[in-house]
Amino acid sequence: MAKQSIFGRISTLVRANINALIDQAEDPEKMLDQLVRDYTNNIADAEAAIAETIGNLRLMERDHQEDVQSAADWGQKALAASRKADELRGAGNGADADKFDNLAKIALQRQIGAENDAKTVEPTIAAQNEVVAKLKDGLNGMKDKLVQLKSKRAELLARAKVAEAQNKVHDAVKSIDVLDPTSELGRFEDQVRRQEALAQGKQELAATSLDAQFNQLEDLGELTEVEARLAALKSAAPAAVESRAAHAAIDAAAD
Repeated sequence: MAKQSIFGRISTLVRANINALIDQAEDPEKMLDQLVRDYTNNIADAEAAIAETIGNLRLMERDHQEDVQSAADWGQKALAASRKADELRGAGNGADADKFDNLAKIALQRQIGAENDAKTVEPTIAAQNEVVAKLKDGLNGMKDKLVQLKSKRAELLARAKVAEAQNKVHDAVKSIDVLDPTSELGRFEDQVRRQEALAQGKQELAATSLDAQFNQLEDLGELTEVEARLAALKSAAPAAVESRAAHAAIDAAAD
């Protein structure tokens, strides 16, 4: 995986606005779970890519150090050969002196080559060090974001549990709210009132039936009284006639 693409992904994830993502999500909890997985996977990928980049950088740094050391070694060899040539030439041995001067020249050429190699890789090493520093900063930023995500997720879950508990308490209170006609107690009270109304209706119906029966009895009693009085009248009429006849006879005898 190319380090540039990793760096781009790290930059994108680090710049992500978690609160904005939560606000836009239809299901914040699922969104946060997915983000936690994405960040965890990307952190693992980034760590692997950064480790590879750092490994390559350290190899270049070692090669550079070897080139620097090689240049120094060849410089020492060139110096030693030049001094030997001067010594031999001073002793009158010009042929051997020339040989050592030639060796000094070869050493100097090797020194120049090593120095060039070292200089060539130095910009790359500097650039790679800068990239590694940015990748490390980005990786630390991703890890901080992951901590934020997990914290947000824990906060969201806690708020959801609190809201659920509040709803349960509200429902429980509502179920025993005597002023709420839709509560369980309200519905039970309505049933009781209906039963009471039914009983009252039956009572009134029964009372009406009893009144009718008593009215019938009163009518019957009135008829009975009428019959009794008629019988009394009938039985009283002959007695009155006899009484008047007796009084008449007495009055006649007195005359």
